[in-house]
Amino acid sequence: MTHTTTDPDGLGAAVADLMPRALADLAELVAIPSVADPRQYPPEECERAARWVADAFTDAGLHDVHLARTPDGSHAVLGHRPAPPGAPTVLLYCHYDVQPPLGEDAWHSPPFTLTERDGRWYGRGAADCKGNVVMHLTALRALGADDIPVGLKFVAEGSEEQGTGGLEAYVAAHPEEFLADALLVCDTGNAAVGVPTATTSLRGIADLVVTVRTLDGEVHSGMFGGPAPDALGALVQALASLRDPHDGGTRIDGLPADGTWTGAGYDEEQFRRDAGVLDGVRLTGSGTVADRLWARPAVTVLGIDCPPVVGSSAAVPATARARVSLRVPPGIHPDTARDALTAHLERAVPWGARVTVEAESGGAPFRAATEGPAYAALDRAMTEVYGRPMEFLGQGGSIPLCNVLARTYPRAEIVLMGVEEPQCLIHAPNESVDPSEIQHMAEVEARFLRHYATAARRRT
Repeated sequence: MTHTTTDPDGLGAAVADLMPRALADLAELVAIPSVADPRQYPPEECERAARWVADAFTDAGLHDVHLARTPDGSHAVLGHRPAPPGAPTVLLYCHYDVQPPLGEDAWHSPPFTLTERDGRWYGRGAADCKGNVVMHLTALRALGADDIPVGLKFVAEGSEEQGTGGLEAYVAAHPEEFLADALLVCDTGNAAVGVPTATTSLRGIADLVVTVRTLDGEVHSGMFGGPAPDALGALVQALASLRDPHDGGTRIDGLPADGTWTGAGYDEEQFRRDAGVLDGVRLTGSGTVADRLWARPAVTVLGIDCPPVVGSSAAVPATARARVSLRVPPGIHPDTARDALTAHLERAVPWGARVTVEAESGGAPFRAATEGPAYAALDRAMTEVYGRPMEFLGQGGSIPLCNVLARTYPRAEIVLMGVEEPQCLIHAPNESVDPSEIQHMAEVEARFLRHYATAARRRT
């Protein structure tokens, strides 16, 4: 990758010198299994991670760093640093909770032991989002506690992966604690290693569970199969109707499926490698990969309740259900999308079978405004560090906090960035981070804070 060869202010060298400490920090943090689900891991582990974060950012120069209980029972770590005269204030966001490992037998090394392999650091949360925690720390340490040029507010969320909304509710109840001119939401990353990118679009989400019933109970398939309606077959037929029969793209009555993406593209062969698509298997949908990922609705059947292959009997299924997820691009309200999905499934279930639909979690899509001074400062910082201008990227995932922040602070610029490029395999077994991304994005953040402060002084 291209990286700046000049370092007149010494920031690049300072960050490079801090990388052994960054490795040690990340190893300590990854070792804490901070899964915010008491059914799987003790809640004390999340509190232990929260206290680690609080101690580290106190050491990095923030004031009054403390744990705040949010309405879902999780702890947010909050801190601040006053702004120098005439300087703007920047909010730094990250989260310290992680996804469960999803079966340790699928990992090539223990998920809660940071392991270096082939130039990458492996472990649950190494990228999402403990890598971003360490990125923030490294940036602040490179600047030095006495030379931070802006006011800072800091928040590390403790239940982001569970989607229970604790921090969103806390922000709404305590808006003064998060007020800032620019909000750095560091839970995304670059389009690829070495490609400087800001995420400007997030898809929303509309999940539901559909249940199909056809019989009072299972009946013998030899005696009744044929005229007896098969609930699982009815469900499969309804689910199949959500896809175009030719290209497999999402087709839901009442939802547009022709959106286009105008930012950075996503090479199809690179996508196949990043997603692990098997040789000979075609991608679904039409248009560019970026169109399909960031500008159009995308449906996924997450799970089906039905008789398993092993242990099934010669019986006609009476009941079957599926959990269906719909990712929603900016421009479509998630309630509108869920209503369309519900109506489509209700119509598509055949044979007069009884169908019920239960709404699950939802979240609105997000689109950032990119014309302000924070984005200009970030572009300058990324160009200095990576040797190329910043690109804009979309993300298929949703971060509900972004919409809460946008509503609460309509004048603030919201920037999504971080260390989570596609090879990280976030949420999957063998999650990893490229240490060069921690190093270079920490330098980007440090340079951004300097450039943003300078731009604010010029405006005043």
